[in-house]
Amino acid sequence: MTISTGATRENSPFGGHEMEENDQPSAQDPAADAEDLERKHAAMLERLSNRHQSRLSGKTDPNSATSFESTQLFLSQFSQSKLSIESQLSRIRKQPDPTHKPDLEAISLEISAMEKLIAENSYFLPPYEVRTCLNTVAHLRQSLDEVTSLVIPKKKFSFKNKPTKKNPTVAAEKDAVLREPEKELNVGSQKLGFRDLSTAPGFRDRENDVLVKEFSINELEGGQNGEFTLSNLRDCEVRLKGRLRALFMDKLMNCKVYVGAVTGSVLIEGAEGCVFVLASHQIRIHNARNCDFYLRVRSRPIIEDTSGVRFAPYCLSYQGIEKDLTEANLGEETGNWANVDDFRWLRAVQSPNWSVLPECERIKMVDVSNVGNSD
Repeated sequence: MTISTGATRENSPFGGHEMEENDQPSAQDPAADAEDLERKHAAMLERLSNRHQSRLSGKTDPNSATSFESTQLFLSQFSQSKLSIESQLSRIRKQPDPTHKPDLEAISLEISAMEKLIAENSYFLPPYEVRTCLNTVAHLRQSLDEVTSLVIPKKKFSFKNKPTKKNPTVAAEKDAVLREPEKELNVGSQKLGFRDLSTAPGFRDRENDVLVKEFSINELEGGQNGEFTLSNLRDCEVRLKGRLRALFMDKLMNCKVYVGAVTGSVLIEGAEGCVFVLASHQIRIHNARNCDFYLRVRSRPIIEDTSGVRFAPYCLSYQGIEKDLTEANLGEETGNWANVDDFRWLRAVQSPNWSVLPECERIKMVDVSNVGNSD
């Protein structure tokens, strides 16, 4: 083989590469070469066109470095905000003092800014990252509430007996709480405010107990006796059969509550680690944590200051329950158990505070037929 000089390569018809003496011309068909080149050119044009259309539609190419870098930049900024808020809350928690109230308000605004950041960038973030970030914000909100309660303790609702002469200011405040935001809990035109809860019948201050009550038609028609209260219960199982007018629950911990037909409203104020099986026209849940709700409800359930709650359809059974539900106008399943309104989450994306309970984790039909009334 002869190695040609630079001058020879410049004059070579092969672009600077001289053929060997024994080299033979390629046996490939020139038509095939042209077809292959045309195919590659078409593929390149298609890739360029797709990329251009993605830019016009505001979408990012998942295979491009830009998408990866944008996600990483978002997560980096989000992580910095999270660490900053956690540091501030930790500092305030160590020295809780009313002078920290402006700091807590500023932290609340920072958390709101994080929520806005998620909403504005959710169009390009992977769904997993969106869910993770929303859960992080929910946990920060919960931590903020806990620290706020240390700095500015909330006034707890009391069930102590009141003097015969009632304070009109206190009564007005209680009515305002029970009417907001659905001004009077009602069924149709009949107003059902919870009145004088301290004297209403119910189960109070019990622990590790099974509490059973069966309501008769006479009790339902007996005015005040149609209302019932569950308060300050821990590790209890409650079974309420028949029809009642209204149900109020307060400060329940690790309880299981099975309720027949409530012709009016259910109000829950403070619950943690509980399971509720309820049928009612209206249900409002406030300050609940890590609870499961199995509901049949005529209107959309309302949650507020609540997190980690899950919802599924009603699953209670006892002799005569179908009659109770029908006469309470709750005979048909509306599907509203899955249409939850979160009054603390007024954004376009799904609230992170509630979810639908997966079918594989739901309890089976609960039968409470063979039980008698508790003392």
